[in-house]
Amino acid sequence: MNKRLLLFSGFSGALAVALGAMGAHYLKSKLETGLITEANLQTFETAVKYQMYHTIVILVVASFADKVKLITTAAYCFIAGIILFSGSLYILSLAGLLGLSHIGWLGPVTPLGGLSFITGWVVLGIGGLKSKK
Repeated sequence: MNKRLLLFSGFSGALAVALGAMGAHYLKSKLETGLITEANLQTFETAVKYQMYHTIVILVVASFADKVKLITTAAYCFIAGIILFSGSLYILSLAGLLGLSHIGWLGPVTPLGGLSFITGWVVLGIGGLKSKK
């Protein structure tokens, strides 16, 4: 069991639940203000979903990390994806509400996070192929 991955998945899961609740309650109430749009809300929800999906995978991976070498590498790819993909989507979707401007440069970060997720899944598959069991 990889304790660092377990620790990360615990905090990331808690954060995803908290952000999901924030999106479902607080952000929906801000639609009327015009500071957040329905599209922003959908983007925020996408970030929460991808964070939670990959947090669960990291949790599972943590329990196998000692048995399959590449599996830890896959988990770190998933962590990078959560930070880059979900993180950039959170900021981009909340920009109007937070009064942030000139963050267009953050847009290209999102696909890098997606690429990190894809890389993690490919590495996970390769780790499974190379596994002795």
